Amino acid sequence: MTISEAVQCKAVEVQVGEKGVERAVKHLKRKMASEGILRELKRRRHYMKPSVRKRKKQAEAARRRRKRVKQFR
Repeated sequence: MTISEAVQCKAVEVQVGEKGVERAVKHLKRKMASEGILRELKRRRHYMKPSVRKRKKQAEAARRRRKRVKQFR
């Protein structure tokens, strides 16, 4: 990772109110998913060759395109 790729991290916080811990955990998971933390964690878990990474990126872009086209039909 180069200096330009360094990611600035900010803490993800959830207040535990009167609704309970279970509700706060659910809110935390939703917040982490929306910020892409879980996807990034899964991505970094294993090494991926650059050629495989490129193919996955192209497949993901194609999936998003198909989804967008499907949305407007």
